[in-house]
Amino acid sequence: MNDSEIAAAADEFEAARARGEYFPKAWFDRLPLDDAYRLQLALIVRRAGARRVGWKVGLTSRAIQQQFRVHEPVFGCLLADGRLETGHVFRRDALIEPGFENELCIVMSRDLAPDATPADVAAAIARVHPAFEIIETRGDLTGQLALALADNAQQKAFVLGPAIEHAALPELDAVTVAVRINDREVATADGSAVLGHPYNSVTWLAAKLAQFGEGVRAGDFIMSGSFTRQFPLARGDRIEARFDGIGMVTSSVV
Repeated sequence: MNDSEIAAAADEFEAARARGEYFPKAWFDRLPLDDAYRLQLALIVRRAGARRVGWKVGLTSRAIQQQFRVHEPVFGCLLADGRLETGHVFRRDALIEPGFENELCIVMSRDLAPDATPADVAAAIARVHPAFEIIETRGDLTGQLALALADNAQQKAFVLGPAIEHAALPELDAVTVAVRINDREVATADGSAVLGHPYNSVTWLAAKLAQFGEGVRAGDFIMSGSFTRQFPLARGDRIEARFDGIGMVTSSVV
């Protein structure tokens, strides 16, 4: 699709979203993945009051790839109004079929080149937060991946715990997480589940963004991918993820 075709498609997606249709049926099975990313970026630019502050990388662990039957990472945009602090309380009636993922949010101190290595990522980190990504299931990600990408890859919000500065970081592939819902442990994993190392997630992102004229920049927040599968969120849920050597993040739904 050329620029004018992307703009026309964005018009259609905006109109559909206004009537509550996030995965427009007219576009089922006809949107290539590269065009879906272009459409995602175009729609974010158009969104009233939206300010992009970084990126999410999704579908990075084997557990979540098996869950959704998609075997490659994807990216989406993080917006300023989606950044929330640990302990945030969500209203269930303000969310669309919500869920959460447990992640490390990496904040960059400098730009990355498209061919950045994991060592380059390690040198370019300002700090790391324990984090939740809050997602919305606004359509069938498995069946219509391109439409999910155009709809910003399920992104709703990201919840950050207190940061660990660069100098105090442990080896992120060895960091273990324990995930609890309503005081019951539901999953454990370590950072090697994220493409072998969370830094690999960021190098993938830098290379992928370059294909669309974008890049990883100083100050960007990077949600590097869930250690475990995605979990649904229900009214009354209290969620916690404790990352050894990094810290804890919590949230709840009423």
